Amino acid sequence: MATYYLAVDIGASSGRLILGHLEEGKMILEEVYRFENGMVKKDGELCWEFDRLFKEIVAGLKKCKEIGKVPVSMGVDTWGVDFVLLDKDEKVLGNTVGYRDHRTDGIEEEVYKIIPKEELYARTGIQFAIFNTIYQLMAVKKQHPEYLEQAETLLQVPDYFHYLLTGEKTNEYTEATTGNMVDPKTRDWDYELIERMGYPTKIFSKLIMPGTSIGHLRPELRDEIGFDLEVVAPCTHDTGSAVLAVPANDDDFIYISSGTWSLMGLERKDADCSEKSCELNLTNEGGYNGTIRYLKNIMGLWMIQSVRHETGDAYSFSEIVDLAEEAKDFPSRVDANADCFLSPDNMTEEVKDYCRRTGQPVPETMGELSTVIYTSLAECYARTAKELEEMTGRTYSRIHIVGGGSNAGYLNELTARATGKEIHAGPGEATAIGNITAQMLKTGEFSSVEEARNVIHESFDIKIYKA
Repeated sequence: MATYYLAVDIGASSGRLILGHLEEGKMILEEVYRFENGMVKKDGELCWEFDRLFKEIVAGLKKCKEIGKVPVSMGVDTWGVDFVLLDKDEKVLGNTVGYRDHRTDGIEEEVYKIIPKEELYARTGIQFAIFNTIYQLMAVKKQHPEYLEQAETLLQVPDYFHYLLTGEKTNEYTEATTGNMVDPKTRDWDYELIERMGYPTKIFSKLIMPGTSIGHLRPELRDEIGFDLEVVAPCTHDTGSAVLAVPANDDDFIYISSGTWSLMGLERKDADCSEKSCELNLTNEGGYNGTIRYLKNIMGLWMIQSVRHETGDAYSFSEIVDLAEEAKDFPSRVDANADCFLSPDNMTEEVKDYCRRTGQPVPETMGELSTVIYTSLAECYARTAKELEEMTGRTYSRIHIVGGGSNAGYLNELTARATGKEIHAGPGEATAIGNITAQMLKTGEFSSVEEARNVIHESFDIKIYKA
């Protein structure tokens, strides 16, 4: 009888419940439930529908029971930085605002009045991004100070779902680091920084590490679903889980966790909070076993996804790639990390306007637009690879691309050409694999991360693109 482990993997556009088990030395995955996700406008703010998402998680658990594959444990991973505040009655304060909302516009200046940008980086090692939790909390402090006054608990998104499942309030390390308030040396909250910002320290719980047991299902939930299981914290930040699933045990590679966002970097033992690292806007986020994910956030496939949606999804991704190939000689490029692409009213027009503002030919067709985006992404990867090599003083021979974007063959080819490095693409379900791997490491199914990565390498197809 197989022993099943369940990953609840929720991204910006969809969520999945994926079962994993070992069979003849290989990891086998089975998607049992999928649901849509996205931000909706509420009271003029872009918000997540956490109540609905939790109902979807429960429906997926019921599906496991229905198909007769009951997991022994489960864990939730999501995107970073977003959070809820709970009052003394454990009610959510205010709207569940998402990171693409404009409430943080200009708010960085309020933060830098208290702590200069360079000092903030030296303390936390986290790159500047206007949606980081530290800036979102400042927006709450300025716009709704009553919420911070009433708050008893801050839970980031996966912590909140774990709380709804178990009743236990925890803050998990990898997710917490995305917020810009964790000391990379102690691997704990920087409480002195939090006090300086004027945020109540009591709302931040002691950090737990991936692989920690959070508890079992609430009795009423267990009765509704029809079984009990242990809830185990994976790397709850989806990139942390994806990096755990990179199928390699040497250190001669750069990874890209590719999806809506592209997270490109290295796995390291210690953070680099130097002035040069700050200047390059590299970040030091938490990983499994207290490791550091030294990386850069790149806009990723969000841009091409948005342009596609603006056509009413009239084109499949394969059709878009074909059109991009036909228009491959179109010369214009954009900065894939420019703030203007984070949450524009219309991505198509934003790309056109960028080209117009920078004196370049303006793309008009889907082929020209997609060529601009894909090629700009590949060139951004190449620049980031050089920055990582500059900071570490060494050259890396290959890039491992994991996550859903690893299936974007055309982008992989462009990346190989732009970087001059061999591309190893896959596995596509890296986040769920890493989530399940953390659970398996806890129970002893794997004796080490090295063993787990060897099994992952043997279990899933890896496609190689030559430079």
